[in-house]
Amino acid sequence: MKRELASLVLLALVSCTAAPSGPPAEQPTPDATLKIEAKSVSVGVGYSWGKGTLVYQNKIYHVTMSGMMVVAVGMVTVNATGRVYNLKNLEDFDGNYTAKRGSSTPGEGGAGVVMSNQNGVEVRMVAENTGVTLSLGAAGVKLALEN
Repeated sequence: MKRELASLVLLALVSCTAAPSGPPAEQPTPDATLKIEAKSVSVGVGYSWGKGTLVYQNKIYHVTMSGMMVVAVGMVTVNATGRVYNLKNLEDFDGNYTAKRGSSTPGEGGAGVVMSNQNGVEVRMVAENTGVTLSLGAAGVKLALEN
């Protein structure tokens, strides 16, 4: 069963990400970093919710997340890290993040997703768990700073 699930995840990942061509591009310096711990309940693809931290300008901010799709079986805790780009003001972080078409996370070592919000903030998330794939539902993912 695990082998079949792994094959399904690999097939989905290959069909949904673009392979980089030529030498890897130099990665820009992120404006912030994001760590999320999410819970997911599913048989295959399921909805998840979580909390995490955003480190921006040497300060730590607490973040909530809802709507990430996780390909896994059963109750899973997913740890993911992200690099945040185009974050010029902290107020621009909150929003609904949707997948960037034709994007992937080359050179970051895991199955991930690249997403951006209505303010142009881009987050490149990578699951730290082996055998877990992140994806976005049709409505995207909501990220917000806790008050």
